[in-house]
Amino acid sequence: MLTSTRERRRHFAAVALLLGAAISLTACGEQRGTDPAAGAPAPPPPPSSSPASPGASPYVEPGAGDGAPHYNENNAGRRPGEMSIDSAEDARKEANRIEPVLRRLWKEKKWDVKTVRAAMLKLGYEEERFGAGGKRLGGTLTVKGMEPRYETDHYVTPEGARVGLRVHDDACVTAFVQKTNYEVRTNGPYMETGCFEPPFAH
Repeated sequence: MLTSTRERRRHFAAVALLLGAAISLTACGEQRGTDPAAGAPAPPPPPSSSPASPGASPYVEPGAGDGAPHYNENNAGRRPGEMSIDSAEDARKEANRIEPVLRRLWKEKKWDVKTVRAAMLKLGYEEERFGAGGKRLGGTLTVKGMEPRYETDHYVTPEGARVGLRVHDDACVTAFVQKTNYEVRTNGPYMETGCFEPPFAH
């Protein structure tokens, strides 16, 4: 008789526990669905009027990098111009002349502006000159120091030199040599900075 009573109590406790859990889960589900302040998911957005991109902002430009309004307009200066096929081929030829020189300088650990400029002038290039208002007066070569970089809480200018060679009005060779590496590539000129890619603002 004692065993039977204990078994009934255990059975009753188990049933009560299960019922309590079921009620709690049901209540939680209802609370999430009706109380947005409790971190509930928002109701589904209304259907978009644009069949191509449901829910897309009408202000996002096609091809915008981060989806921000006016992305393409704001970043136009960061895009190199288009090169014609012939100009791109000429730029590649000049890049092939420059690359072994920078490779040698890098191996020799010589990446200061003065040394790099002298090595480029030995290839027969002439330094680019500008007049009043930024008007180009001649020459095709520019060699200058590396751009400052923001690190943690201040700007640091690494050792090294950048090279910009204007091959045609629509084609450039841009390169750099520094302690860690060197690189030579071809590109069209940038709207405001010529052969050199404009620096990122911090």
